[in-house]
Amino acid sequence: MSLSNLIKNWSSLRVKRPYEDQYKDKDYKWAMVIDLDACTGCNACTTACYAENNLPVVGREAFSKGQAMHWLRIERYWGEGEHMDKFPDHGAQFLPMMCQQCESAPCEVVCPVGATHHTPDGLNSQVYNRCIGSRYCSANCPYKVRYFNWWQYPERAWPNPLEQQLNPDVTVRSKGVMEKCTFCVQRLTEAKNRARTEGRRVADGEVTTACAQACPTSAITFGNLADDKSQVARIWERQQIKLASDKQEKDENLRGYRIFEELRTYPSVVYLERVRDSEA
Repeated sequence: MSLSNLIKNWSSLRVKRPYEDQYKDKDYKWAMVIDLDACTGCNACTTACYAENNLPVVGREAFSKGQAMHWLRIERYWGEGEHMDKFPDHGAQFLPMMCQQCESAPCEVVCPVGATHHTPDGLNSQVYNRCIGSRYCSANCPYKVRYFNWWQYPERAWPNPLEQQLNPDVTVRSKGVMEKCTFCVQRLTEAKNRARTEGRRVADGEVTTACAQACPTSAITFGNLADDKSQVARIWERQQIKLASDKQEKDENLRGYRIFEELRTYPSVVYLERVRDSEA
């Protein structure tokens, strides 16, 4: 096979969405869009994630040992030719990184006890009371968004009466299990139960994640990809148009990409590229 044919075939694989048939008749497929042009790196999303999902603050000493605990982190990047020593914050690009909820998740296939699996609505679920802490999922995750409980954090992070601030809808995990972003599954479950009682499907914008709710610039958009009329679905459709096009045309509406697409993990998070005037 020639190189041109190989590239052509690879492009077709890259464009194809494996969940098109899987979720065609489903009610829900949760997905997210993050606009890097709107993200200011304020860490409001990170703080909201801590509060919503009962994440412990491990402290500087544990963090320095690689025992971090944050389901959502803000990564910073600088472009070429910028003076990092003189202006360390000039031109920085912020990228929120959480579990990408992959359709072909590398973490799921290596778990020896099936603690992480795929849900019918397209999430990578984590069953804490089944996890044995092998950390195979963390080693196999290309995004490095899985975290291990090294300590009995409830006894250290929330001494009495601070335990009263915990979210009662989310379990407090114990030592020896893996944790990760769940797209605030407790909120999704509540919204789906309420909609089911009323005999309907969850409406677009009716439920969102804590990070999207707290973002002051609305850089994070969350929704149901199975609903063609949802805002997330419309943005994703434009994303697929970009991937299918061979033209290198600049269009502010076609600037989406997924992290590590070449690995064919098929993430459920699309990032919109940062737009800046190169002459500025």
